[in-house]
Amino acid sequence: MNETVNIEGAICAPPLPHTEQIVMGHGAGGRMSHQLIQKAFVSAFQNPALDAGDDAALVEPGLRQKLSISTDAHVVWPLFFPGGDIGKLAVCGTVNDVAMIGAKPLYLTAGFILEEGLPMDTLRRVVESMRAAAEEAGVQIVAGDTKVVQKGKADGMYITTAGVGLVREDVNISGANARPGDVVILSGTLGDHGIAVLGARGELGFQSSLQSDIAPLNHLIVAMLEVCPNIHVLRDPTRGGLATTLNEIAVQSNVGILLIEEAIPVHPEVNAACEILGFDPLYVANEGKLVVIVPKEDAEKILTVMKSTKYGEGAVRIGEVVAEPASRVLLKTVLGTTRVVDMLAGEMLPRIC
Repeated sequence: MNETVNIEGAICAPPLPHTEQIVMGHGAGGRMSHQLIQKAFVSAFQNPALDAGDDAALVEPGLRQKLSISTDAHVVWPLFFPGGDIGKLAVCGTVNDVAMIGAKPLYLTAGFILEEGLPMDTLRRVVESMRAAAEEAGVQIVAGDTKVVQKGKADGMYITTAGVGLVREDVNISGANARPGDVVILSGTLGDHGIAVLGARGELGFQSSLQSDIAPLNHLIVAMLEVCPNIHVLRDPTRGGLATTLNEIAVQSNVGILLIEEAIPVHPEVNAACEILGFDPLYVANEGKLVVIVPKEDAEKILTVMKSTKYGEGAVRIGEVVAEPASRVLLKTVLGTTRVVDMLAGEMLPRIC
């Protein structure tokens, strides 16, 4: 019997073999990350909210409204980069995860792991950035914790955050809700965050003015829900990029997704960097973009309201949901051919969030 029993008698999956080790690819957001999550965490903590596989867990604690809960850890290096920093990333990343099932984010908690020798001014800059991001998002940081580790153990600072929000009773958004005939919409250009962080590391080989796209997307989502409460799927394509996010949705919903390559917006500097480095923009991380999947009849009004907002003005239709091939993502190229777009396998851009 290939199972173990915990102290309360519950059946759990066996632990990861002792011969396996954690490698950087396990944190890249692609196939290795998914395998690690399934082996090490989902089998141990299994419950309906976790099994849904969305960015935030939907729970019903006996209140009149449902709760959206999410948690995240932030290890980006360097701490500061064009367009943002680890503090802004920590707030916006968790706000966005909570909002991706249609919730109104309300409260965050924050835990800081600080490295011995970190300049106090650096900490003050990060905290001020978090304050400004929370103010823009309309959330409060209501609890936290701080630990200090020896010099050389934390690259200056790591931050963990958790968020809680409320979900309207008439909203039902999940990665499992995509249906054939639905339209796939992207809120703007791909890959800005990942390439901006690489530029801050001096790894591009050329000077770039590109800024990270980090932003709180909850107000955009509120505007979208006002005109279309029947949104099927929302997701922010962070680690693993758009390709990995859409593969997750295709599997959750057991549908196919067909993308149109020429419709997908990519900033010229991101394209240039990807050509030099051998990357595909479809797999580069974003921190201020979302994918929305809606019924075809709602697509135009969703696009109209998105384009009227600060963080959705670049919204475009990039594809559609199809019945076959189920659980796969396809891309119709500019050459007229069709290729499979798989989930990211392994490491591409470590330490970007």
